[in-house]
Amino acid sequence: MKKYLVGLDGGGTKTKCVVTDLQFNKLYECVGGASNFLIIGTEKVSETIFNLINDSIQKLGINYNEIASVLIGTTGAGRIEDADKLKNDFIEYSKSKGVELKFFVESDARIALEGAFSGKSGALLIAGTGSIIFGKDRNNKIYRVGGFGKLIGDEGSGTTLGKRGLNAIAKFFDGRGKKTILVDYLKNDFNISDGQSLISAVYRNNFDIASFAPKVIEAANQNDDEAIKICEEETDELILHVKSMFKLLNEEKMKLCLVGGIISNENFYSKLFKKKLNKELSNVELVLPEYPPEMGAIFLANEKINLPE
Repeated sequence: MKKYLVGLDGGGTKTKCVVTDLQFNKLYECVGGASNFLIIGTEKVSETIFNLINDSIQKLGINYNEIASVLIGTTGAGRIEDADKLKNDFIEYSKSKGVELKFFVESDARIALEGAFSGKSGALLIAGTGSIIFGKDRNNKIYRVGGFGKLIGDEGSGTTLGKRGLNAIAKFFDGRGKKTILVDYLKNDFNISDGQSLISAVYRNNFDIASFAPKVIEAANQNDDEAIKICEEETDELILHVKSMFKLLNEEKMKLCLVGGIISNENFYSKLFKKKLNKELSNVELVLPEYPPEMGAIFLANEKINLPE
């Protein structure tokens, strides 16, 4: 009997699904709803996953018992207890539909790491809303640096850039800080022009602090002293992440992929980071991902074929 693998990349807005044979030949792809089970619950996510698998096998004309392994990497699965909750609840959900599958759950970062380097060693620096770096050494051991969240971590992230930008504005409003064009950006783009309005926006109206990060980067590009200082110090923090991972992997050379809008797109911040990386870590090579995260899920699903559920 021919066997198949199912890999899923789950995010806050959508879930990508891919089906391959055991030689990793891609046979079918589809997209479904969100998979952040910490927000929308495991029952809803289980339904989404099951529907994607069901759609796939119907389109391919295969049976459930031909699926050797299913693995999803998703937002919210960084903690083992949370991942196990989704795993167990999905298995129960699929059994209620009369279906038994080998099903596994990993974090979205883990499958991105596997896809980026086709299962080989390397590191993945994520700097979006938060910040963290994952790495895998030649012995398949996984390491992580950072990822302590917005209260005690997330250095170099969009949240920290935004927070520091707003802090510079707050100081200016009080007469404690220098003039910065960030004040104009906040007024023109967010309709906030004084301290009381800023306090209300942040503490009462759930202002998306990370959404201000692009404005900090734009201001730095316009030679704003406060914004440049923020970008200088926060790129230094990302360099520290990479240096720590380089030591942990203990490789002569380390391949590094960049993930997240503020660091993977071309802008003042990413250019500054790359310049420092080239100067301080010449043995780190920036590369593009070899495969997308859903294929990373496929590679991990294949490794787990002979493992118990």
